[in-house]
Amino acid sequence: MGVDFERELKRLLEGDLQALVKMKKTCSALECLGYSVTERYPFMVIRGAGSFGVDLVALRGEFSFPIEVKSSIHPKIYLSQPRLKEQLDQFLRDCQRSNTFPVYAYRFKGVRGDPWRVFTLHVDGLRYFSRVINAKIPKLQPTRGGNFVMTWEEGVPLSGFLLEIRNIMREVEKR
Repeated sequence: MGVDFERELKRLLEGDLQALVKMKKTCSALECLGYSVTERYPFMVIRGAGSFGVDLVALRGEFSFPIEVKSSIHPKIYLSQPRLKEQLDQFLRDCQRSNTFPVYAYRFKGVRGDPWRVFTLHVDGLRYFSRVINAKIPKLQPTRGGNFVMTWEEGVPLSGFLLEIRNIMREVEKR
């Protein structure tokens, strides 16, 4: 089931018209506007492989970001299993070394409107677009036990994330 959502996200980011039309059916006008961004500014999206690799890598122009895709029928996902914690730590180290930011895309199953929420982790020393975008995305929240949790309502809608990228791209085009 998770692979289906990876493919859905891949098609949305690539600006696939069929996927965008399907997604927009239950979205508000503002959410539809956000998804329309990928029609003009599509990403090249590469699917990752391996259990400790990232699920997707989105590339466009001057920036890129790796994406870990999660889905659930519950409004919270706890990243507390040892394997998930190890994956998160490696993901963060790789992003710090490469001046990029990690993206966690959370697909809440069965919700109307924009079902995707985006989260990240704080990464020290980011530069350029990565720093600007990383600052605008909600961070995964640690629990008292030192694990991380994704609470769907606290994430930025994917459509809003795409609008933010559009705004940054417009600023770059002006220069």
